[in-house]
Formats: sequence, C-alpha cells, structure tokens
Amino acid sequence: MIIRENIEEGLRSIQSNLLRTVLTAMIIAIGITSLVGILTAIDGIQGSVNNSFADLGANTFTVRNRDDDEFRSGGRRSKQYPPVTYRQAKTFAEKFKASYDATASLSANIAGAVQVNYRSNKTNPNSSVVGSDDQYLGINGYKIDLGRNLDKNDLEKSLNVAVLGQEIARKLFERDDPINKEITFMGSRYKVVGVLQKKGSLGGNNDSDRLILIPLDNGRGLAANRALSYNITASAPNAANGDLIVEEARGIMRRIRNDELGKEDSFAIDRADAMVKDFESISGYLRIGGFVIGTVTLLGASIALMNIMLVSVTERTREIGIRKSLGATPRVIRMQFLIEAIVVCILGGIGGLILGIIVGNAITGVISDTSTFVVPWLWMAIGIAICVMVGVLSGIYPAIKASRLDPIEALRYE
Repeated sequence: MIIRENIEEGLRSIQSNLLRTVLTAMIIAIGITSLVGILTAIDGIQGSVNNSFADLGANTFTVRNRDDDEFRSGGRRSKQYPPVTYRQAKTFAEKFKASYDATASLSANIAGAVQVNYRSNKTNPNSSVVGSDDQYLGINGYKIDLGRNLDKNDLEKSLNVAVLGQEIARKLFERDDPINKEITFMGSRYKVVGVLQKKGSLGGNNDSDRLILIPLDNGRGLAANRALSYNITASAPNAANGDLIVEEARGIMRRIRNDELGKEDSFAIDRADAMVKDFESISGYLRIGGFVIGTVTLLGASIALMNIMLVSVTERTREIGIRKSLGATPRVIRMQFLIEAIVVCILGGIGGLILGIIVGNAITGVISDTSTFVVPWLWMAIGIAICVMVGVLSGIYPAIKASRLDPIEALRYE
C-alpha cells in the first residue's frame, strides 16, 4: 500500500510540474531512442542479410578470378593473374559434379553499364548483363516472378532470350506484360522470357534488380574479342562438411590452373555463409558501439534528472517536514522520491522505445531496401531495465538527502 501511495504521490508531483517533467523525460527518451534505434537498425539489416542468403545452401560457394587491382604498400601493383577461362571453368564444373552430388553453374559478367531500350522507353546506363546457364538462378537464390527461366533449348540453340531484373522490367514496361516483348541492348535484340522477383541489396544499390540474364554463348558473342573471366557457382547439398568441400574444390581448381605448390591461389573462392558470418561479426561491434553511445547519452540524462530531483527536494522541504511530523519515516520519504525518479524515467523510456523502433526501422528500410518491420523485444526489455536503473541512480542521492532532513528545520523553511 505504501508503494502504491508513493507512486500516486509521485504522479501528482509530476502533474504539478508538468513542463519540467516533460523536458526531463525527453532527455531520457533521446537516450533510449539512440540506444534502441541503433540496435533495431542493426537487427533489421542482419535479418535482411540472412534473408538474402536464406535460399543458398551452407555449401554454396563461387570460384572466380582473383582481384588484381589492389596496390601493395609503396605503390607497387600486386601480382597479375590470368582470368579464369571458359575451358577452365567448364572443366572444374565437370570434375566437381563427378566428385559430389552437386550442381554447378557457369556465368560471366558481360557488361556492367548497359542501357536497355523498349520502343521509346529506356533505362539508365546502369544495368548488368550476365551470360549464364539454366542453373544460375536456382543456385544464386533468385526466383522467377513472371514467365520462365532460361532452359536447355535456349542454351543449345543460343537463342536471343533474356530474363530481366525487377527494376528494368518496371522501368521499360511499367504496367504492361513484358513477356515475349523484344528489347534492345548492346546493339542486339532479345525477347523477354522471364522477370525476376524483387531482391534488393544493402545500401539501396539494387544490382540484383538491374540484371539481364542471357544464355552464356550469346554473352560470349556480345563480348566479341574481349577476354571474359568466368565464375563457377557450386553447391553440394548432401555433403555435411562445408569446409572440406571448399578445400576439395580449391585443390581441383589449383590443378586445372597449374598453380605451383607453396604458391598462393591464382583464383578466389567466396562462400555464401562466410559473408553472413562476416556481417554477424561486424554487427557485433556495431551493437557494442550503439550500446556505448546510448549509455553515454543516458548518463547525461541521469545527471540532468538528479539535478531536477535535487531542485524538487529543495522546493518541497516544507512538505517533507509536514509529512515527517505526521509520522512518515525516512524510509517512506526515500521511497517517495525514488519512485518519482523511476516513474519519470519510465515515462521517458516508453516514448524513447516508440521513437527508437520507428527510427531503427526507417534506417533499415533506407539501407537494406526491405519492408520487414522489426520489433526488438530484447532491446525493449533492456531499455526499460536501463530506465529503472537510471531512475534509481539519479534518485537515490536526492531521496537520501530528503529523508535526512530535520522535521523542525524543514517546517521553518520558506
């Protein structure tokens, strides 16, 4: 009953000093907003990354040309490696399929700044043309929205057919049905046979939605005399040990590329699950940083709240004297001011939680282009717990000071 009376007394005190309470609660709310907002955004981005790789198996990896455009210290150019040729890529795919119950897809980046035309409509020159086989979509986690994928007939006869990313289809055809319409790019006409589902990517850089997929031999023809570097994306779903699979694949490719013993690989292998793990590691550091930022902000808010509570004790000195003269013990006085500080913190914390969830999801939507709304129950619980802790730390000294006032001197206070 005493706790209930103290809560009611705290609420009456808050109501009588509404402006001061609102300003104090806003300081708390800003701290909670920064804490919950940052952590919500990180969780949302993490979820977007996980969804992007959800359709890929744990043993999916890509063998590609080793990047050779990095510079070592001193300005010397790093060692140049020859591109992965069509013969090497095809040989690797055949050997890997023969060794495991696996799928392997060959692809090559034909061009990365292409303008696509359909009648009077045209896209910006930012579309990517990829030559591939019929396994490319499934093994890379793409899904068909309209039409169909490339099939064996398209590949064997090198038909001029294309599968478009969502953004290109929307830009060229708006609300019209794009299937069986002819588009033009790189000086050639292609018939649209399929449209991919919207995929998006981090940072709003929707390369996946600006993709043009054509048969691999057609892509080699569009490249003319330009040397292409081929990528092999492989997956062995029935194998339990992903690390062993990758090492076996590395050994096969080293033999095909004639890499000498003791020398580094002349190619690179990217694992799908490694990208997720790398981001999880980075997001862990981001969470620590967000927690530190929010804690520092709340520390400033706690100092402000303590100052407000000290002012409140001074203003209510005569009231404290009256309560003591009527039999209120120091414990009751301490509890009154402590609960008042906690109530102010919780009110500010609730506002901060709402703002933090909104801000965090807004940041997630901008960065990762996702429509998923994240409600961080864990961070909400932690935020409320921190609010209570801040209220206790901020109110304990003013509460002790109020409980130690001499009732006679307090009644004389003007």
